[in-house]
Amino acid sequence: MFAKKIIFFDGDGTLWYPKTTRHREKPHWIYKAGTTEDHYAQLMLIPTVLQTLKKLKKLGVITVLLSTHPHPPKEADALIHHKVQHFKLSELFDEIHATREFHSSKGEFITKILKKRSIAKKDALMVGDNYRWDYKPARDVGVDALLIESEYMEKDHRGKRVKNTIKKLSDILQHI
Repeated sequence: MFAKKIIFFDGDGTLWYPKTTRHREKPHWIYKAGTTEDHYAQLMLIPTVLQTLKKLKKLGVITVLLSTHPHPPKEADALIHHKVQHFKLSELFDEIHATREFHSSKGEFITKILKKRSIAKKDALMVGDNYRWDYKPARDVGVDALLIESEYMEKDHRGKRVKNTIKKLSDILQHI
């Protein structure tokens, strides 16, 4: 049995990123570029994502997508679900949520989901690419977190304590 029963994932920069900038720039610029359809054409699934999610499902780990979106809640939920369908990941997630545009939103979602599922915080893990939006909110509510290394990550958390980083998503298998 694995120590982690549930893993929360960020979307942009963690599971997919813009083809042109990959991990060199924060992926959030994509929301300012053109229409929603343009977003999908500019995005690609990050290497190791599909096989890692499939492996986690085989192991019985609960997977939850928590992705912050700069849209009203209903529109944001529809967009994140459509993006997951675009990448054919729907069957690999137990829950999918668009979180709100404030830093503690992911922590609030994590707490609510853990309580609803009766899972202890020590049995949960958050994986993301941004210190303020992914790593810190999870740590603030007492959940372990991993930060994916990127060129923009170092600027993002300069001076902050980040204990756990990974180079690629499949590295999480060593942390569960």
